[in-house]
Amino acid sequence: MDTTAEPEAGGEPGTGGEPGTGGEPEAFIALDGVEKVFDVRRRKGLLRRERHQVRAVDSLSFTVARGEMVGYIGPNGAGKSTTIKMLTGILTPSGGRLRVAGIDPSRERTRLAHRIGVVFGQRTTLWWDLPLIDSYKLMHRMYRIPDGRYRENLGRLVELLDLGDMLEVPVRQLSLGQRMRGDIAAALLHDPEVLYLDEPTIGLDVVSKTRVREFLRQVNTERSTTVLLTTHDLQDIEQVCSRVMVIDHGRLVYDGGLAGLHEVGESERTLVVDLERECPPVEVPAPARVVRVDGPRQWVAFPASESAAGLVARIAERYPLVDLSVREPDIEAVIAKMYAERAGRTPTQSS
Repeated sequence: MDTTAEPEAGGEPGTGGEPGTGGEPEAFIALDGVEKVFDVRRRKGLLRRERHQVRAVDSLSFTVARGEMVGYIGPNGAGKSTTIKMLTGILTPSGGRLRVAGIDPSRERTRLAHRIGVVFGQRTTLWWDLPLIDSYKLMHRMYRIPDGRYRENLGRLVELLDLGDMLEVPVRQLSLGQRMRGDIAAALLHDPEVLYLDEPTIGLDVVSKTRVREFLRQVNTERSTTVLLTTHDLQDIEQVCSRVMVIDHGRLVYDGGLAGLHEVGESERTLVVDLERECPPVEVPAPARVVRVDGPRQWVAFPASESAAGLVARIAERYPLVDLSVREPDIEAVIAKMYAERAGRTPTQSS
């Protein structure tokens, strides 16, 4: 199906598009009370199987505007991959309403495929025994990408992702980092408007991760590609995304900026103070407190939401200060604390 022949999605009734203009809806991705329930059978005794339901996604609602880069994070079994599969049309929601560019993914999966790109870190979309370039040629035909556009996109992706030496190599001979870059290029060959990335840097070395993150920022800046990123590597979120959503037990428990996440998680920054000589713990106003003393160096914890300026001024006025530095909070610790607090009051689920 040629995308040039597809009608614009924005005029679909009820999507938020401007009537009569054919414009896109204000919310490019929109979920309203979406649920996904799986029927599971478990062995109960020798011959008997017991059937029960697992609610992987529970009354999930959020919107993503065109061009946003959003981190979508949560523990294993939280419902992240289930959400992505519903957004691509692989799974059908059990309830609620879901739209991507005004399209219902489960009803118009083929139409939507021309507007989205997907990378699953655990599974490749490339043909295993063929050279990498052959996978791209097949996608050229599958998506009916105009020849000129295909050559332009391929050349750009090969350069930005450093794929030149890999094009004639069978996919099965590529390293994990090389294959992942190859998968990202494959997902972007047809100029998708939204890119879903499910653990795109899993197993990659530091250099490969850096290259992928820089590439994603560039694609978003140049083409306003909407990116929804699920990952366990929170540096991906910190370096790529301006917004983060946290899901736990199929429910959205946080939606906002990284700074706000630190406030919700009651995280702390640390002021590392170097004095001229060893001193007793410095006196600081609550809620700041000294958490460690090692010779002339002391560590002072204070809420991440507060400025360090007043604390620094107080210490400099009263103590023989030589040097200091501020260490930002560990986002992984913030989210781990959030999960632990919820685990104490939320029934265990799996997805």
